[in-house]
Amino acid sequence: MTSTTSTGTSPGARKQGPAAWGKTPSAPSVFGPWQDKLNAAPQILVALSGGLDSMVLLHLLMGTVPVGRISVVHVNHGLSPNADQWQASVEAYCQSLKLQLQVERVQVVVAGEGIEAAARSARYAVFERLLQKDGLLLLGHHGDDQVETVLYHLMRGSGAKGLAGMPVERALGLGRLVRPLLSLSKSDLQAYGQAQKLSSVEDESNAESIFDRNYLRNEVIPVIADRWPDYRQAIQLSAQHSSEASQLAEVLAHEDLLKLELREERAGWSICIDSLSQLSPLRQRNILRHWPSVYSWAMPNNKLITEIMDSLIRVRKDAQPAVVWQSTQWRRFHGRLYLLSFRGGSNFTGEQHDSWAMQQPLRLIDGSHLMAQEIVGEGLFLESEQAVTIRYRQGGERCKPAGRGHSNSLKKLFLEHLIEPWWRDRMPLLYVGETLVAVGDCWVCEGWQAQAGQRGKKIRWQANSL
Repeated sequence: MTSTTSTGTSPGARKQGPAAWGKTPSAPSVFGPWQDKLNAAPQILVALSGGLDSMVLLHLLMGTVPVGRISVVHVNHGLSPNADQWQASVEAYCQSLKLQLQVERVQVVVAGEGIEAAARSARYAVFERLLQKDGLLLLGHHGDDQVETVLYHLMRGSGAKGLAGMPVERALGLGRLVRPLLSLSKSDLQAYGQAQKLSSVEDESNAESIFDRNYLRNEVIPVIADRWPDYRQAIQLSAQHSSEASQLAEVLAHEDLLKLELREERAGWSICIDSLSQLSPLRQRNILRHWPSVYSWAMPNNKLITEIMDSLIRVRKDAQPAVVWQSTQWRRFHGRLYLLSFRGGSNFTGEQHDSWAMQQPLRLIDGSHLMAQEIVGEGLFLESEQAVTIRYRQGGERCKPAGRGHSNSLKKLFLEHLIEPWWRDRMPLLYVGETLVAVGDCWVCEGWQAQAGQRGKKIRWQANSL
């Protein structure tokens, strides 16, 4: 592999070489704690950028497990004029060692948090897609990266979870993400690279302090190192304390959630607002912060939590406000706080009139799905030649749910059945000709229900991915 950079000392590590942490990387010292998991993993995937960190990681790994068990992924972001050269170097290196390599070209779409965050999102989307069930993804982040991460989160006003920095291991998609080099400094890796005569590439943008992390690395950390030579250990210790505080807060939030009548809902979950309000404001905020993470959703920031508290919890009981953030919606209805994941606002207008024979799931225009399960003596009964069309509420519809003594307007029936307001206009209505025969998966209309011994269709309306 052609070298495009030396393994000289980085600005942030010039006063703190290996003597700072006193560790010389070796395959047993780095991967010894992971040996059992590596042996059991059906997939070992290494993210290889071609930079020094990932090259050292791969080299150490090859001294631990057979090369035939290692897979490599290289993500080409296309952001640098040298991106194709880096890809070619990685390809040549992997070919020389007969390593399995998958190259992924991604398009970095900047939205909101800048190009660094956009590139990271694109990269991790690739990792998540490639990870097999119980597979391991190995990343080359090291101790100096951890220092930068903690300082970066500190300047963003992050809480304990952010100040804990990068976890050594966490779930990612169907597998696990592992960072075996976090206990090593950049200088440790440089010394190893020099000793092993490893070649690597260098991203020229690392020298540009216009990016936040580069500014910390090139401008801030050297000043800190001059004043506090043991800054790495101190920051790592603070990160450990923050991690423990975050874990305690998460445990408390989960225990509190179980006392709030947590209930699964369409496209999400809900909790009892009265029970939530009996807790202290501090514990309420803690629940709101950690509740989404139970489902691996993004944790809301302080500003959003305050908005939820003011707009949804501390309002009159008949209010029906909403707080929308990314693809997540927080709503209030009938004394419950809802955490939902679905796209689309309250001004939904459906115009779809699909013919559906109920043999296969039907994707609707809002991304939800209708499915039908055959069942005896229950559900919607149709003659063999009949199919349904899907419509949406326009106003003035009436129907008579099976077993009910009289018909009523759909509006009143929705109120009676406590159908949440945000679903009422989105509820798929099933028609045979001009006759309304079923309302979503809520009820079948009188005269259309399967009788004993008849084969009916049990309707299920699945909103989005939930």
